[in-house]
Amino acid sequence: MIHEIFMPALSSTMTEGKIVSWLKAPGDKVEKGETVVVVESDKADMDVESFYEGFLATIVVDAGNSAPVGSAIALLAETEAEIEAAKQQATQTTPSAPAATAAATTPTPEPVAAAATNGSSSAPTQNGRIVASPRARKLAKELKVELGAVVGSGPHGRIVAEDIEKAAGKTPTVKPAAKPAAPVAPAVAAAPAPRAASAPVAPTQPGQIKPMTTLQTAVVRNMNASLDVPVFRASYTITTDALDKLYKQVKSKGVTMSALLTKAIAMALQKHPLLYASYVENGIHFNESINIANAVAMEDGGLITPVLKNADQQDLYSLSRNWKDLVDRARSKQLQPDEYSSGTFTVSNLGMFGVDAFDAILPPGQGAILAIGASRPTVVATDDGLLGVRRQMQVNITCDHRIIYGADAAIFLRDLAKLIETDVQSLTL
Repeated sequence: MIHEIFMPALSSTMTEGKIVSWLKAPGDKVEKGETVVVVESDKADMDVESFYEGFLATIVVDAGNSAPVGSAIALLAETEAEIEAAKQQATQTTPSAPAATAAATTPTPEPVAAAATNGSSSAPTQNGRIVASPRARKLAKELKVELGAVVGSGPHGRIVAEDIEKAAGKTPTVKPAAKPAAPVAPAVAAAPAPRAASAPVAPTQPGQIKPMTTLQTAVVRNMNASLDVPVFRASYTITTDALDKLYKQVKSKGVTMSALLTKAIAMALQKHPLLYASYVENGIHFNESINIANAVAMEDGGLITPVLKNADQQDLYSLSRNWKDLVDRARSKQLQPDEYSSGTFTVSNLGMFGVDAFDAILPPGQGAILAIGASRPTVVATDDGLLGVRRQMQVNITCDHRIIYGADAAIFLRDLAKLIETDVQSLTL
């Protein structure tokens, strides 16, 4: 029997996927549950596993190309004798709807801490499967390196291409220095973990039309959807002297400004459930959790919004650790869909780039997004009628006017300012 491997729908908004790499070549034996291809969804790379045992007869969509969700990307023959018949069938294959014979899709295993060396294996595993990047797996096969004997240097011990090259006695490929992904949320102090090697980006030429990445296409789709929502915007100036002082106290303990701002916003939202609610047909959906999404720009274009779930219930130090982990995995495209699509309130911070103020575009499915500008020394009139210098930042909120009104946003901003200016120590409790 010949089975079709379909382009899976890896998220509710995905309409097409891009083949990152094939882990099997035509003619290779495929075990049931074995990963055969890595597909780039909107914002992450995901493994696609086979439901059946057999032989990869032919590849319909090569690596680097895209295909609509539900279309056949390869054919799997149950026996070697059926391979030629599958190749002939491939020439007549047209996109079809997904069926039960499609390859199963599972998220790329979340990196786990490296296993302690006990004389058997030094590689981290999850569910019995070694955690390694797709390129590392391919390279290990080419160089005949046993994955289980390799120590990973990637995030959480994940094996990357450079590890395979070292294990094979080769000098790791020297790549041009890439600029780190610039988080639109406040920067994470720690350096990004090593990543799997990626192809250098070709320089653009005048008049050239450069195709968008899958991530950029997803951003376009979301922005177009936001045009259907009536919004309003409100601004507020917040004095940050107390916040800056607290940051100096906790920075040495690994706390980031991202965590401080997220914690402050989450605590302010506790009193304003309408601000993290969302519009549904003729109604308001009040979300159970305060999940703060922070926008992060990706180095190859587009942006992603890692989510700090239940931010109001986490302590400051946990938030910082979780944020660093999310950013590391966002940069290596290892976030699971629920980790970037479950936000109930979004924060975008261009203040780190020196931007004084800006308006953010409301993400689909949310009620509000807060844009944070830079904190700068400002001459102000004090309560005693004198002049003084205070550090101040401007925040702008964009709200869905179908469910949130001006007064709702104004009171939230006032409460957020009060917390930051006079009750900032409560963030450490």
